[in-house]
Amino acid sequence: MPKFIPANYNQTSMVVINYEDQLQAGTFEHAIHYLIEHKLDLSVFYPKYKNDENGRPAYDPAVLLKIILFAYSKGITSSREIQWCCETNIIFKALSCDSVPHFTTIAAFISGRQREIEHLFEQVLLVCHQQGLLGNELFAIDGCKMSSNAAKEWSGTFKELEQKRAKIKRQIRHYLNKHQTEDNEESTADDAQQQRHEQMIATLNKAHDKIDKFLKTNEPRQGRRNNEVKSNITDNQSAKVNLLLLQN
Repeated sequence: MPKFIPANYNQTSMVVINYEDQLQAGTFEHAIHYLIEHKLDLSVFYPKYKNDENGRPAYDPAVLLKIILFAYSKGITSSREIQWCCETNIIFKALSCDSVPHFTTIAAFISGRQREIEHLFEQVLLVCHQQGLLGNELFAIDGCKMSSNAAKEWSGTFKELEQKRAKIKRQIRHYLNKHQTEDNEESTADDAQQQRHEQMIATLNKAHDKIDKFLKTNEPRQGRRNNEVKSNITDNQSAKVNLLLLQN
């Protein structure tokens, strides 16, 4: 049996880092950081703050928006778990500039400003979608991811582009409503994390077993000129490929 250097993932390490360096260009987290920080007008959020002369400084809406939208991209819709992520996850720390908003602050921000948040998230996701940055994220309705093929998705009629915009709106509202529902259930961050972890493990096992069974019980299909025809895991009699089936 070969010997390997042990790899213990369940350990704590103190590392000197620059938070901005963690937001690598070309990633979804870098895009939402840059757009919210430099391109979007957040003044719509300011009137509700009454601490110009008195009171403690509040968390910047930009910080809250970044960590919430990034959390949604990872399937996280619990204020308690978002707080926990800001304490432990390096990307959340980078987006929040190492601040840790309390879960009650996050929950109040969501419940009190949903319309404004929907409009801003829509702008961010439209840009990210156009740049092909949503292909690996979990923004989905009915389990169907949005395509990351920007050239294909952003061609077509005005009506078709409006339909894409409407789909993004539905996705945002879905996550905001789910977020408020989970907050109202008063589950702990540990419970939410464990449930999401178990669900993702079950999904990975199901996808692996499905592909493994297919490869063991099917033969490559031959088409014209002895070229192999691409197979469809759900319906191998069809020559049309639907890669999204791998996610079901």
